[in-house]
Amino acid sequence: MARTRRRENRADYWPGFVDAMATLLLVIIFLLSVFMVAQFFLSQQISGKDTVLNRLNSQIAELTQLLALEKASNQNLEDSLASLQSAVLGAEAERDRLKSLLDSQTGAASLAGGKISTLEDALVNEQSVSQKALAQVELLNQQILQLRRQIAALEDALDASENRDKESQTRIADLGRRLNVALAQKVQELNRYRSDFFGRLREILSQRSDIRVVGDRFVFQSEVLFGSGSDTINANGSSELDKLADAILELEAQIPPEFNWVLRVDGHTDARPLSGTGRYRTNWELSAARAISVVQYLVSKGVKPVNLVAAGFGEFQPLEAGDSDEVLAANRRIELKLTQR
Repeated sequence: MARTRRRENRADYWPGFVDAMATLLLVIIFLLSVFMVAQFFLSQQISGKDTVLNRLNSQIAELTQLLALEKASNQNLEDSLASLQSAVLGAEAERDRLKSLLDSQTGAASLAGGKISTLEDALVNEQSVSQKALAQVELLNQQILQLRRQIAALEDALDASENRDKESQTRIADLGRRLNVALAQKVQELNRYRSDFFGRLREILSQRSDIRVVGDRFVFQSEVLFGSGSDTINANGSSELDKLADAILELEAQIPPEFNWVLRVDGHTDARPLSGTGRYRTNWELSAARAISVVQYLVSKGVKPVNLVAAGFGEFQPLEAGDSDEVLAANRRIELKLTQR
């Protein structure tokens, strides 16, 4: 009888345990669903911003071309206006010359008519010349009037073109402001990803005192990864770079593919010159080779090469000044920086 009662009590625990596990599973499924929906909306928002940014760039390029064409048209109008003004000045000068000639001839003929009768034939000829001169002056007056009308039309066209230029410049300035806002949003997004990435690196590499953060860079002391004067990654360095590769792969999965970003790997050495008998003759060569070795190792772990850059700085970008052993050790380093391509 007692054994039967104990079995009944043991059986009563099992349904409650099953209910608790089912409730926990439902909560986990709900949280995963919320996370997936949030990721979907974030991706849609970023894609929309990229579309707006591309459209703004296209509009700015189109307006810039129109502005260049408008400026060329303005220059042609100004050249034509200058040419017509020069023609008007020449025509007015010719008219004034002919009028002066006509006045002098008319005065001479008036004096001669009262004194010498033998000059009558000459006077007739002079009068004929004067009539021709008057006809030329009238023709020049008509030409000047036409030129002035053309100048007025060109000035109106030039004013209209200048107004269009001002409108185009206003639109370009507005689009430039909108583009700056879009670029600022891109920078903010990159800063957010950079913050997440460095936060993740701090978590996985926080146990080591020889791996630290300096500004916006993660700094590995060279001794963590390489032997003295070598560009071959040692066993301890491989372990640390494996953690780094995992963090970069997580970052690649989070950042949209259209976002142009790179992880820059910079190699630095101390100021002591190499012996010259080894594989590398200068610190510059050694720093570049070490940066390339880190990049190649990360690629071997699955990191996309398009998201990596290697650079060597030799001893020319020290963190600290001085020649003590501590300072020299601090300056021998590999730096990682997340930036835009």
